Amino acid sequence: MKIILTQEVSGLGSPGDIVEVKDGYGRNYLLPQGFAITWTKGAEKQVTVIRRAREAREIRDLGHANEVKAQLEGLTVNLTARAGNGGRLFGSVTPGDVVNAVRAAGGPSLDRRRLELPGTIKSTGSHQVRVKLHPEVTARFDLKVVPGK
Repeated sequence: MKIILTQEVSGLGSPGDIVEVKDGYGRNYLLPQGFAITWTKGAEKQVTVIRRAREAREIRDLGHANEVKAQLEGLTVNLTARAGNGGRLFGSVTPGDVVNAVRAAGGPSLDRRRLELPGTIKSTGSHQVRVKLHPEVTARFDLKVVPGK
């Protein structure tokens, strides 16, 4: 079965890639989860739009990844979240919240799918967050969750 990936699938490819997979894997997992669309000539035209969007937020090369890593590791990222007594949050911190906090702290625009949170963040305090910028470069920074509102 020929499909076009709409999201990054580990071991298979990145958005916009046209790949050949077994029928069951495509029909029962990739298509229902929204990770892919079936390949047609019309859908192939959409690939160019997906690729342009990916290239806009893609880290260009190893040197650029190291620049972004240095910029991230020099940041102090604070995230204000609603918390109850004892520092327990109402809900949890999502990767989208972390991306917005990095941008608010003056950092670069990141792809939320590249963040690696240390489990589920459900309490205030300092948490170590990893960002896979490039296959060879991983940045780490401290996210300080503070109670607010």
